[in-house]
Amino acid sequence: MKSYSDEIGGQYSSYDNTHSIIVVPLAGGRFQSVIGTIKENKLYSRNMVTFTSKICNYHAGLPLKNLLEQSALFNYGRFIISDDFLQIEGVASLEGTSESSVKEMIQEVANLADQYEFKLTGADVH
Repeated sequence: MKSYSDEIGGQYSSYDNTHSIIVVPLAGGRFQSVIGTIKENKLYSRNMVTFTSKICNYHAGLPLKNLLEQSALFNYGRFIISDDFLQIEGVASLEGTSESSVKEMIQEVANLADQYEFKLTGADVH
């Protein structure tokens, strides 16, 4: 994440060896925060990297069926609801995932979160 942040002119912060954040610059002078987390998938006994970005607060009026249908078009991302927020998440195995795939994943998560944040709220919040 650090090298990609440097490459795109983003801002990188590391909280510990399993949590970091990158503020990704986007078109139109906007930015989107993407959180990277490494955690063990106990079902498969391997470490996974997860990239998430908030879209908006969850509420019952969100068009969830439509959002789920649209997520079938994404390369890496998927919609999730976590901590009362609608979010975009991308997940990959820590081992065997190329650096270029990680970069694509981070960028897709940031782009989709920004796009859907604007569609659903009309604002640049996160």
